[in-house]
Amino acid sequence: MAESRDTADTPQHIRNPIEWTAEGAVRATNWLAAVGRAAKGTDQVDVDDVVLRDVTSDDLTAALKSGMDDVLALRSDVVALCLLYPIVGVILASVAFDQAFVPMLFPLAAGFALLGPFFAVGLYEISRRREAGLETGWRHALDVMGSPSFGAILLLGIGLFAMYVAWLVLAQILYDVTLGPGSPADMGALLREVVTEPGGVVLLILGVGTGAVFALVALAAAAISFPLLLDREVGVRVAVTASLRLFRQNTSTMLTWGAMVTGLLVVASLPAFLGLVFVMPLLGHATWHLYRRAVVVRAPRP
Repeated sequence: MAESRDTADTPQHIRNPIEWTAEGAVRATNWLAAVGRAAKGTDQVDVDDVVLRDVTSDDLTAALKSGMDDVLALRSDVVALCLLYPIVGVILASVAFDQAFVPMLFPLAAGFALLGPFFAVGLYEISRRREAGLETGWRHALDVMGSPSFGAILLLGIGLFAMYVAWLVLAQILYDVTLGPGSPADMGALLREVVTEPGGVVLLILGVGTGAVFALVALAAAAISFPLLLDREVGVRVAVTASLRLFRQNTSTMLTWGAMVTGLLVVASLPAFLGLVFVMPLLGHATWHLYRRAVVVRAPRP
């Protein structure tokens, strides 16, 4: 990565609100400009420069082991970085437990996993730095914003968020069609409707099937695209194409990886989402190491 990203922090003075606001506006403008450049497809690495290896179950095990090594080596840093996940999960749950949103609790929680690859970008950066022998801490997750491909990272993140919103809209439509408009009084009432009402079984089948399709698309498109964007100066087109090719070339192994990720996220979400503090760092770091085992880029780092 660029040398400027690894230099020591320069002394800072205490800024007033006007300076903070101006700096935030400049940063937001730069981010929007970066997204615009990414949308135009300014790839510095061609698709043919990305060589994909065959991935086996041994690679999945090795990636998880390396991810755990990162977690143990940077325990306090990654826990501090990932406190956001259970907080967001609890907020989603509290919103959904409002009677009007009870039917959306499962779609909100399950669909939140679609955004995981984007939210884990900071963890990829931490693993990248540790692998390169650089000073590593939770603050370095913010170095992602200095990546030459940050605009493309944002653009792909926006794409995942759009998919998340589409999933929520479709989930609401499925509920209205199968069980009718209106909301049950609480989660117990919702579960009784699903189990006892004829439309409940239809909702369960259609909901799980539709969610699986969304999850499959997200897995195929984002399995390695974010680590590749962070590692090299590529655009969204090259990154997503490489991820889709890897999925097609190693379909069985990548489906196994998706099942492992889903299983760990489900288990981590059960105790009020608190398990995400530990599971998200593991999966984030492991994804970086899986990328490193699966991809060879025949181009120098920027």
